[in-house]
Amino acid sequence: QKHFVESGGGLVQPGGSLRLSCIASEADFSAVTMAWFRQAPGNQRNWVARITSNDLTNYTPDVRGRFTISRDNTKDTVWLQMNDLRPEDTGVYYCNRPAIPLPWGQGTQVTVFS
Repeated sequence: QKHFVESGGGLVQPGGSLRLSCIASEADFSAVTMAWFRQAPGNQRNWVARITSNDLTNYTPDVRGRFTISRDNTKDTVWLQMNDLRPEDTGVYYCNRPAIPLPWGQGTQVTVFS
């Protein structure tokens, strides 16, 4: 069973934008905090944006002001709008619960190149 299906990644130049989508398959999606994680080449997978069940958001300092996380509980979907992308944003992006992650999806590759 695939718990999360991520999409929307791609190749983009610095300053560009992408919108990532994650469709969740879990019964209690609306009740849990969700997060977007980034795994850069050779690095650990770390969260960059989180959103609670009642839409409170939190971001790491390097993406705050550029990324926006949102969700629609009627569609079991969480999005990540990424603006002003930088080369250091390159990586595979995943969605999952930040507290007790479920099995990971395949992620979606974001590459920011000059």
